Amino acid sequence: MHWRRFNGEPIKLPIKEEVRRAIERETAKGFRLKVCIGTDSQVRGDETEFATVIVFLREGHGGFMFIHNEKDHQRYSIRERMLVEVSKSIEIAYELCDLFNEYDVDMEVHADINTNPHFKSNEALREAMGYILGMGFAFKAKPDAFASSCCANKIVN
Repeated sequence: MHWRRFNGEPIKLPIKEEVRRAIERETAKGFRLKVCIGTDSQVRGDETEFATVIVFLREGHGGFMFIHNEKDHQRYSIRERMLVEVSKSIEIAYELCDLFNEYDVDMEVHADINTNPHFKSNEALREAMGYILGMGFAFKAKPDAFASSCCANKIVN
């Protein structure tokens, strides 16, 4: 998996080590961190691009993020695509959760799924919420899921 910073600079270390260094650096500066993980996707022709982000919020002092993109040529229903987004977020959250526990960093998984039943993505809400909560992670959906609906969305659009 290739990760990068928002400015495009590639992350050369394994993501878990880079996240550990970021947590240590930011907490040494006195910042209280919260991490939000989210994925968004965009379909263009026969290609679907996914962007997963790890957003670090410095309480009261802005934040920064790490980004991973990937593309595939599989056709998804809207429900399937929403659940693939959630699974990509959970995969990275699961890989990093022991770090967040070790350093007492709050973490949320954000799903780009609308809580309003008038939107198509809503048909995946119950499954996504069950999946995320069942893994023991805090869950946010639109309009509170900024990591997926704003940060990751900016990457794929």
